[in-house]
Amino acid sequence: VQLQASGGGLVQAGGSLRLSCATSGMIFSMYRMGWYRQVPGKQRELVADISSGGSTNYADSVKGRSTISRDNAKTMVYLQMNSLKPEDTAVYYCKGVNAGIGVRHEYWGQGTLVTVSS
Repeated sequence: VQLQASGGGLVQAGGSLRLSCATSGMIFSMYRMGWYRQVPGKQRELVADISSGGSTNYADSVKGRSTISRDNAKTMVYLQMNSLKPEDTAVYYCKGVNAGIGVRHEYWGQGTLVTVSS
């Protein structure tokens, strides 16, 4: 199983970025997919996730500014981030989870760095 995050970069405050996570080796449509972020010295935190059925959940800090989406045919998940703030600066990771009775499969991608300058 591989998850490959991309799309990070340097952007000015108020700008936008679209993160992408390409997956392989998993039955993508069965997985709940999420974006998390981490800054040095802090715990990794949920940014947004999307269920296999398309239901979405957002952290309060990004609600209204970000949109998570998935393309089951391409086995990819995206995070569109708008009105970026310096406090959005972090390494962003994608994660896939498929959990059932007595079984849990969880996979992380490598991070992609987002830097928002003021």
